[in-house]
Amino acid sequence: MDPPGARRRRARAGDKLVGVTTSTPATPLQLEGWEHVTSGKIRDLYEPSVASPFSDLILVVTTDKISAYDHVLPTPIPDKGKILTALTVWWFDQLKDIVPNHLVSLDVPAPVQGRAMVCQRLTMFPVECVARGYLTGSGLAEYRQTGQVTGIQLPPGLSDADRLPHPIFTPATKAEQGEHDQNVPLAAVADQLGRDTAERLRDTTLALYTRAEEVARERGLILADTKFEFGVEAANGLLTLGDEVLTPDSSRYWDAQTWAPGGPQASFDKQFLRDWLANESGWDRNSKPPALPDGIVQKTRQRYVDAYERLTGRAFFA
Repeated sequence: MDPPGARRRRARAGDKLVGVTTSTPATPLQLEGWEHVTSGKIRDLYEPSVASPFSDLILVVTTDKISAYDHVLPTPIPDKGKILTALTVWWFDQLKDIVPNHLVSLDVPAPVQGRAMVCQRLTMFPVECVARGYLTGSGLAEYRQTGQVTGIQLPPGLSDADRLPHPIFTPATKAEQGEHDQNVPLAAVADQLGRDTAERLRDTTLALYTRAEEVARERGLILADTKFEFGVEAANGLLTLGDEVLTPDSSRYWDAQTWAPGGPQASFDKQFLRDWLANESGWDRNSKPPALPDGIVQKTRQRYVDAYERLTGRAFFA
C-alpha cells in the first residue's frame, strides 16, 4: 500500500494488458490487512485492519456478478470485475481535470489484483447523478407519458434513441438492493442537499458527460446516458467522483455506425442480457432470476470486452 505521503499521487491505468481469470467467489475473500465491511450488488468493500494507520482508505473489489431489473443474477460473467475496474481507472485519467476522483492506488492484495482499487473514503451523496444525451430507457417511458423527463420539458415527437437538443441532468434516488431507483427533479435534490450542492452536482455531471460523449464518439461509440456518484472527503469537503464510471454496467453505449433512432440499438452494455431476460427466458420478475445459458454468458462478456477495447484502444487477452 502507498505510504501516506503518496495518497494524492493518483494511480494511472498504464498500458499493460488485462488478462482473464476465473470468476470471483460467491462469498467475500479474506484479505490480509483488510476487513470485509459490506457487499453490494456487484462490489465488496473492505476497510483497513484495526491496527492500520490508513483509516481514511477503503478497498473496493469488483466481482463478476451481474444485475438486471434490480436482481443479482445467479450466473457470473467471467472477467467482468477486471473489465469494469480497468475501464474505470482509464476513465478517471480522462476526466481528472474536471473533478478529482477517489482512486488512491492499484497496489492491492494478490487475490484481487486487477479487480480492486484502494480508494479515499468519502461521504457519498444519496443521489444517482444521471446524464442523458439520448432518449431511451426510463427517460423515454416518462417522456411518452408527460413530454418531460424529471420535470425537463422536451420537444414533441421524439422517438426511441433520438438525440436530445442538449444533454440533461435527470437525478435518481438511491434505492435499497432489490428496489428500483426513482427519477426525481432537480428541485427534489435541492430540497434534500441544498440548492448550491444540487446545482454543483448537475453542472459537474453534465461536464463529465460532455467530455465522455466526445471521447466515446471519437472511438465509434455513442454514449447515450450514464450515471455518476459523488462524495466529499471528510478532511476538506472536496467534491470527489467515486464508485465506478462509464462502464457497461452504468452506461449505455451504442454503435455510432449503426445508430438509427426509432427503436433498440446495437449496444455494448448489458442491454443484450436485459432483452434476453425480458423476451426469451420466460422469467417472471416476481420470482428468482434464472441461471444464464453459456451462450448468453459468453455474448454478454464479449460486449464488455468490446466496449473496453474500443474505448481504450488496448487489447483484453484470454
